[in-house]
Amino acid sequence: MSDYMFVLESHLDAAQNRVVNEIARIATEAGMNVWLTGGAMRDTLRGSRILDLDFTVERDAVKLGRALAKACGGEVLDEDSLKRSVELELAGGVRASVSNARTEKYSKPGSKPQIAPAAIHEDLMRRDFTINAMALSLNRGSRGLLIDPANGQADLMNREIRTTNSYALFDDPARLFRLIRFQYTLGFQIAARTQSQIENALTGEYHTAAPPSALANEIRALSDSENAVAALEAFDGLGLLKLLSPALTGSRLNAQGLTRFEKVAHSVVPPGSKGGFLAFLYVLTEKLNPKESGELLRRFELTRKEADTLKKLKALGRKLESALKSPRITKPSHVYEIMKNASTDEVLMVLYESSQRVVQDRIRAYYGKHLPLAQEVTEEQVAAATGLKPGTPKFAKAFQDAVITHINARPKKVPPPEPEPVPAAAAGPGGRGMARR
Repeated sequence: MSDYMFVLESHLDAAQNRVVNEIARIATEAGMNVWLTGGAMRDTLRGSRILDLDFTVERDAVKLGRALAKACGGEVLDEDSLKRSVELELAGGVRASVSNARTEKYSKPGSKPQIAPAAIHEDLMRRDFTINAMALSLNRGSRGLLIDPANGQADLMNREIRTTNSYALFDDPARLFRLIRFQYTLGFQIAARTQSQIENALTGEYHTAAPPSALANEIRALSDSENAVAALEAFDGLGLLKLLSPALTGSRLNAQGLTRFEKVAHSVVPPGSKGGFLAFLYVLTEKLNPKESGELLRRFELTRKEADTLKKLKALGRKLESALKSPRITKPSHVYEIMKNASTDEVLMVLYESSQRVVQDRIRAYYGKHLPLAQEVTEEQVAAATGLKPGTPKFAKAFQDAVITHINARPKKVPPPEPEPVPAAAAGPGGRGMARR
């Protein structure tokens, strides 16, 4: 196994590893070539947590994607017939995409591209940035081979963002939004030539050809970043936020509130927690009137469930706050029982809005103490202690009882070490020790 495969597998969780192995097997049986590409490859090489798996094949991506969903117990979320790609959600919460290798030609900024099948090298060179233009072979004869035609690995090492070609921002102006997001979420510098491309794109107003929803998608993607406020201010400074809403500019951008939100979100809630975007959106729109807020939210194309939750989010936060400040809480497990079913959005609303010190302390205790203790209890331990079979109602109750007992158990006091005996002082005349000067 190559070093790159070892690095990849060490960054994947068990469910993601299974998906990588399954797609390699399915592709081999179908006589297809498949590569891990895009953000997954970038994050692997920079030693970051891999959020989504992006696969590229040189033939029928839709067929392969459906087969992968069937093999891994998932579903197809979206299918793009033009680009021949599918978005998947698989068992274990794994998000993945499978796309055909292709070329794209644009007649004007933001126009519908003319797409043609291509080899993997051509596909990589039509992408946005060099750090996203790398591929790792999952094929039997070349497994672990890194393909890097734009030298993206060097740009990763130099912490630099560079476009793959001179027309990257002309072809797809939405890449301008993504470039700024990467600048702040990755903490990378923009290469000098790419900076000139940005200035030319803004002068030519290419960004006006991109749909506002493209900028909304980038803001959604950066909402859980520790540098989201700085990125939003950069968007505003370049005159891009007004594409979403003319009201979301200057002092109407709730930078102060978002900075406070960002601080509590990243000092309390564990990294990688699912959810939080709706709470971020609440703070983002806090200074807008109902009409302005409604127009902005339409740009984000929320699902019906997201829209309904956002409407009720403030009330849900107050309900959670009320439960957490109850005088009936006398044990750690009481806090655990309240918090375990609360969404990240609800928790962030309480952290952002509540001035109750006891509420803030109990949320911190849940993430810092109670939740780690609960995660120490395993099904194997409970099955061995009770003789019950996992998956049955009795086992579920026994497991929950074991968790509660473990959370409430007081840590055993470790006795302090006994002091070492002090050696007797040398005896002098008259039996007394002689003082040392």
